[in-house]
Amino acid sequence: MRISQLAGEIVQELERLTQLIPDEAAGELADAIMRAPRVFVSGAGRSGLMGKAFAMRLVHMGFDAYVAGETVTRALGKDDVLVLGSGSGGTSSLIAMAQKAEALGGKLAVITTNPESALGRAAHIVVTLQAAAKEEQDGAKQTVQPMASLFEQGLLIFYDAVILSLMEKKGLSGNTMYSNHANLE
Repeated sequence: MRISQLAGEIVQELERLTQLIPDEAAGELADAIMRAPRVFVSGAGRSGLMGKAFAMRLVHMGFDAYVAGETVTRALGKDDVLVLGSGSGGTSSLIAMAQKAEALGGKLAVITTNPESALGRAAHIVVTLQAAAKEEQDGAKQTVQPMASLFEQGLLIFYDAVILSLMEKKGLSGNTMYSNHANLE
């Protein structure tokens, strides 16, 4: 099969996934970020990379945002929001992070394929993306892609859609955000 055909199949899968994003839960996440003193983002593996991209855009918007676990990350405090991306919702390092955030008075938001997972049950806000987790390759969530690729791609698109929503709420344009872009290169 040609690469362009494979790319087209991926786009079709992403279109199906995005049509099933739960708008109410997504809106709750955007509202929680708007109210939070600070926002912390994390995930493991490729989901963590998508989280870093989200945190970067939050900084570009002027939010006090951090990637949890990085050396220059501040301490999470009361009313801060921790956003975790985890397809399975059962990654042990993220569960430990969520427990610590809860003990510190933070609010937990989880984007996952499995709302009944440990992270899903612990979260104040759960956004469920209809994608196959690494271990689910059959049934209704079937994908041509390996492992959790569809979730990870959908996670980035979801995060970017949240950014667009936040831009609208704050009355920002891409040009105004650019003033917060790194300029030491």
